Amino acid sequence: MKRHVNSRIAGAFVPAILAMFLTILGPNPLMAAQNNPVRIESGMVSGELGRDRTIMVYKGIPYAAPPIGELRWRAPEPPLPWHGVRDATQFGKICPQTQRDPALPMSEDCLNLNIWTRANSAKERRPVLVWFYGGRFVGGYGSDPRYDGEGLARKGLVVVTMNYRTGVFGFLATPELSKESGHDASGNYGLLDQIACLRWVHENIAAFGGDPKRVTIAGQSAGAASVLLLCDSPLAKGLFQRAIAESGARYPNDPLLASLATSWRPLKDAECAGIDYAEAHGAHSLENLRALSCEKLLVGNNANDEKVSGSPPLFRPVVDGWVIPLDYSQTYARGVQSDVPLLTGNNLDESGASPQPDITLEDYRSAARLKYGKLAEEFLSLYPASSAYEAGLAVSAAARDASRVSTFLWAKEWKKASTSPVFTYFWTHAPPGPDHDKMGAFHGSEINYVFSNLYSSDRPWADEDWRIAALMSTYWANFAANGDPNGKGNPLWASFDPMSHTTMEVGDKFGPIPISDDARIDFLKRFFKTQDAW
Repeated sequence: MKRHVNSRIAGAFVPAILAMFLTILGPNPLMAAQNNPVRIESGMVSGELGRDRTIMVYKGIPYAAPPIGELRWRAPEPPLPWHGVRDATQFGKICPQTQRDPALPMSEDCLNLNIWTRANSAKERRPVLVWFYGGRFVGGYGSDPRYDGEGLARKGLVVVTMNYRTGVFGFLATPELSKESGHDASGNYGLLDQIACLRWVHENIAAFGGDPKRVTIAGQSAGAASVLLLCDSPLAKGLFQRAIAESGARYPNDPLLASLATSWRPLKDAECAGIDYAEAHGAHSLENLRALSCEKLLVGNNANDEKVSGSPPLFRPVVDGWVIPLDYSQTYARGVQSDVPLLTGNNLDESGASPQPDITLEDYRSAARLKYGKLAEEFLSLYPASSAYEAGLAVSAAARDASRVSTFLWAKEWKKASTSPVFTYFWTHAPPGPDHDKMGAFHGSEINYVFSNLYSSDRPWADEDWRIAALMSTYWANFAANGDPNGKGNPLWASFDPMSHTTMEVGDKFGPIPISDDARIDFLKRFFKTQDAW
């Protein structure tokens, strides 16, 4: 009898204790997910707990209708509604591409997004970061472990990653597609996907505790190019309030733009390339193209554009007069880009720089004369070399100077019509691992640190890496929240000043560094002026 009474007392006491703990710790996210699914415009979704049990993750939510059949190569349509509660605990399929993990399911029905949030209610209005992946505009996916959003969610952000169409599916242009569009434009379906995602965020992110009035668009490489192009697109105006472009912003007269994903195409050139691609695949009309299988269309998807110096990807954005009305130099000259705070920079060992360059002295001098023409001897005096070893050092030094000076000159052009601050950086930390000495601070090496998710990559991380990740992610989170990376106790990150030839080093150290010395800056300014503007 005594045991029975005690069990009744315990049965009444345990819920009281549980209620007390819930009051102290806040709502249980899993309970909220199971009992109170999130309602969005197209239906209801339930997610799951992340590694951090205070964070909810929602995966594979459609932000647009499947772009299949007649919707292939059209602007995305609104997502199809569903009945009941949609399970959002599995990543959606990735968009068609050739270089991928074969274990990843792939489909043209791929326009989905993922959300990480620590918000306990829709009333919190946390800042939102929407991430666009890199991949030369021919590949990539929002479920890439490098983009795991828990680290930034712990910093107070609502993180969104998404899939957009790439390659032939995202950037094919033909005269028939331009005529069909109603805008005499084609070739920017991947960018239109990103804009559709931002519209979805504007309408739905409050349900996840996000603030639709504090949206930051961010990306690396082709994702950074996407960010800058959306800043230039009238279709995206008002859908975001800040922008982050990692390895993206360069002076329009920088010849390196020709080899990067930022190397846009004129519409007529893109249409001609599209006709050639279609003919090579046995398609003589738009109807034929839409009848081709996904697998057949992907043959040749990763080709380079050999008609352009530097061989950028064949499929990349188009200055079409609609999604992208003007090229970079025209946009900045007219001052019609979105006036939002912008954070951008480059890495120590990318864009021609390397910790272990392999070049002979003769090849170094020959390449300099080919690239710099009448300015070659001045270049060789500024970057002297008398051996293969010194030639390798000179190659990297010149590439790093050009990177920093190019971004400085870009910011100077951007700021002529922008009142919002710009923050530039130079990433210098080489991640640990077997490629540390060979690769250095390589292209994309900052991503895990920015996301503060070192757990998502298999490297022998040390305490120093975690310290760098904590500070990097704090700068990025502060910027997303306030349009300024600075915060109490962190090294000061000064905004861009056209009178100060400095940028912010992030990585091995945190603080201002010169973009180069005066003689080299002057040389690079004069050299860039001899080049055609993009």
